[in-house]
Amino acid sequence: GVLGSGDFARSLAIRLVCSGFKVVVGSCNPKRKANLFPAAAEVTFQAEAAKKADVIFVAVFREHYSTLCELADVLVGKILVDVSNNTEINHHKESNAEYLASLFPACTVVKGFNVVSAWTLQSGARDGNKQVLICSNNQEAKRTVAEIAQIMGFTPVDMGCMSSACEIENIPLRLLPAWKIPTFLALGLFLCFFTYNLIRQVIHPYIREQKNKLYKIPIEVVNTTLPCVSYVMLSLVYLPGVLAACSQLYYGTKYRRFPDWLDQWLQHRKQIGLLSFFCAALHAVYSLCLPMRRSHRYLLIETAVKQAVEKKMTIWVEEEVWRMEIYISVGIIALGLLSLLAITSLPSIANSLNWREFSFIQ
Repeated sequence: GVLGSGDFARSLAIRLVCSGFKVVVGSCNPKRKANLFPAAAEVTFQAEAAKKADVIFVAVFREHYSTLCELADVLVGKILVDVSNNTEINHHKESNAEYLASLFPACTVVKGFNVVSAWTLQSGARDGNKQVLICSNNQEAKRTVAEIAQIMGFTPVDMGCMSSACEIENIPLRLLPAWKIPTFLALGLFLCFFTYNLIRQVIHPYIREQKNKLYKIPIEVVNTTLPCVSYVMLSLVYLPGVLAACSQLYYGTKYRRFPDWLDQWLQHRKQIGLLSFFCAALHAVYSLCLPMRRSHRYLLIETAVKQAVEKKMTIWVEEEVWRMEIYISVGIIALGLLSLLAITSLPSIANSLNWREFSFIQ
């Protein structure tokens, strides 16, 4: 059973029908909403739907839970699956699932499917997160909902008792929590190196020789800064592993807990590495764009004019040519290796490798 007729309820009904379940949808206005649901799903009034179903997905907002109280007698002994989320983290003292359980003490409430989007439900588990987080105080009810999730093509994850519902409801509201520290770290490094390169390439020539080189800021200064950030970030990926090994050797055990700062550092290595690859990729693009700049063309023309005035036939310098060729070649190889590291750090790729293969690539 599905109580509600919104986007999520419709997507849920579609996925349940496609998975072979008999679905009955409860709506306040079934005649108007019937054409929004698949033909195989029965759309009727909420009381009628509650009577016919044993497992009922409550797809309504927390503010509307009280409107379901008139169904209390019909819902006795049923399994209610709360799929709701809040608009803010810890918006209420108690979770939505706990609030629903307090309204219907004769029912068994299970929290689940709130971390799955309506789009994922419609397209199946192929195009989204396959995990469905489930929690409840009733083991049998959790097992039933987990079986439904598995048949629908998802991976149920038991998160324990109902006290975990608040944490589960906060998950969809968090915006890239694991990327916050690495992003600020990358921005801080970029600012430091950018300031240094700005002083060295723009401000210093202006003070010493009165040369205006402000045009270098958008491309050259940024391009000089990016590889600096990239290789420092890459070194920060492997440094905590060395420090952790030294700590274990110092204390003579691998079971001693690392300090919190080192533990956090170890947990953020993947994000730091991907940001390192991002900076390196930007550096490659910026480097390709260097000859396209108008300033570069003017310098070429100026050099050609000087050569013509001085009647020089060639300015070819063998050593500089070889140095630049080798420099670019090594840079391309380095970017290729860093790309390999970045790709293998993705969970979908890393899960297909055994430990020896992953260690070999590292």
